Amino acid sequence: MSWPAAPKQTNRKSNTMILNLKEWICSQYKTLQEYNSLPGQDVLLTDRYTDLLLVQQHRKQKEKEKEIRFRGASLFSAREAHQSTTVDQFFSPNDRGDITKAVILQGHSGHGKSFMAQKIMLDWASGNLYQDRFELILHLRWKELNQVSRERNDRCVVDLVSCNHYYSKKFTKLISEKLKDSPQKVLFLIDGFDELRFTMNEISDTPVKDPIEAILRALLKGSILPDCFLLVTTRPTAADTLSKLLKHPLRFTETLGFSEKGVQEYFQRFCQDQQVAEKALRSVKATGTLFSSCSIPVICWIVCTVFREQLKENAEMAELETTTSIFVHFVSTLLEHHCQGLSQPVPTLLRSLGQLAERGMLEQQVLFEKESVLSTVSDPASVPFLCKFLMKKKVRLEEMFSFMHLSFQEFFTALNYTSDQNKKKVKKLLGSVKEYDSKSYVLPVIQFLFGLSNKEVIQDLKELKLPSTPSIRGQLEKWILELIEKSKDSKKSNELLFILHCLCELHEEEFVRRAMEVWGKITFASIPLTTTDCSVLLYCLQRCPTIRSLELNVCNITAEKLRMLQPALSRCEELE
Repeated sequence: MSWPAAPKQTNRKSNTMILNLKEWICSQYKTLQEYNSLPGQDVLLTDRYTDLLLVQQHRKQKEKEKEIRFRGASLFSAREAHQSTTVDQFFSPNDRGDITKAVILQGHSGHGKSFMAQKIMLDWASGNLYQDRFELILHLRWKELNQVSRERNDRCVVDLVSCNHYYSKKFTKLISEKLKDSPQKVLFLIDGFDELRFTMNEISDTPVKDPIEAILRALLKGSILPDCFLLVTTRPTAADTLSKLLKHPLRFTETLGFSEKGVQEYFQRFCQDQQVAEKALRSVKATGTLFSSCSIPVICWIVCTVFREQLKENAEMAELETTTSIFVHFVSTLLEHHCQGLSQPVPTLLRSLGQLAERGMLEQQVLFEKESVLSTVSDPASVPFLCKFLMKKKVRLEEMFSFMHLSFQEFFTALNYTSDQNKKKVKKLLGSVKEYDSKSYVLPVIQFLFGLSNKEVIQDLKELKLPSTPSIRGQLEKWILELIEKSKDSKKSNELLFILHCLCELHEEEFVRRAMEVWGKITFASIPLTTTDCSVLLYCLQRCPTIRSLELNVCNITAEKLRMLQPALSRCEELE
């Protein structure tokens, strides 16, 4: 008669241990350290975390190419047209009614995969996710698995779980029992597959000698614990290798970063002040390239961090840094935190990327075949600035690469010109400008060149041991002054607008003031000025003591744009 009581007591004890485990996870996962956090400067995850845009479809080549070229709100609109999904739907039945056993969560560097993994752990432990589906979620990080000693050959799955620095040994027995008695209620959340040492090797059936690799392969394939569920994050460079390893039924998902609504929510969460958030967001939206780049969570964090620091220094004059400056911060952040196992020195890598980017710009190409990439970049799979994806080519699959966005390709092209230190090459580039419309692929590169000539940016590049040279700055300044002199009586509004963009990106007040004094009259006629253009015009006008005459005729100046320009309009002697 005593037999039924034992399981109840055992279940109660097990449930108590699970509750204890969840409490422990909540205490360990509720905070995060940002890239620039000092010891003890933790941030609550729930105060910062913003949902990512998740999709479950592979995009076609033309669709991908268009998306890479879109800027500003157009990029968000294109991405949000895809059918999205949510984390709680990852393990729902597929179209055939089969239960998904393994999920690939793919995303480029800096797109929030690891933060999402942390949020999944916290939500499960808090009782907000997968409560009916999983009694246990075990978090494995590839960075920590790489540090495990390979000397012992008697390793088991629980040994891998214990590598997590949040792990406590008091839960070892519970984990072992759950894996043995109810593996169908266990999810392995494995973060950063692309960082594991063996991921880039060819997949074969040959037995492996490394005990850690052997266990991981067996777990991913379902050779051991076949009833467990798997959720694995990876960069696209290792996604095809992972898909060959994982058991089925398999689901593919991809994070595209933030939606437009997500960017707004992140700014509000970060700033914790509605007015400050709106001011920062208006500044970002006024710069189309920067706004579209904010779909990348790391760039969103950089922009908010920089703006907050400027607010501390001067609340009235706080303004965003240039797009070039933000991109330099982004490159340095990825090099420091997302570049484990690079096969070449950083200066060599950036020079290789610059050569690839420049070749693509000259050929007006944003998608690169593998052979083309390998001719300049020795190990593209380890480079966080490149995106890899598979494209269907009739009866076969072909590996293709791209930069995260066309703006990054333009930036690396400009970086290549600065590292070449070749004035003749720069002169040829400047001399190639014939048209000043948005279709010219040369103009954004020249604007980035001016941005890379800013004194503070040059210093940032030197401190990071990135290629930089102030030698072409004088050449650029002479060229832009000559261009201003030629165009001061011209009625070419596009040319004038391009000059202002270059001056704004250079962001050197004394030189901008000297350049603006050449003009007695500034005229824009029959050209629709965007909010980006108005922001640039405002910056340049504010550097002038007085402006004799400003004409804005048929420029689509809305009330909002007029409010943007208002601080500088009082300097105008004549305004039409």
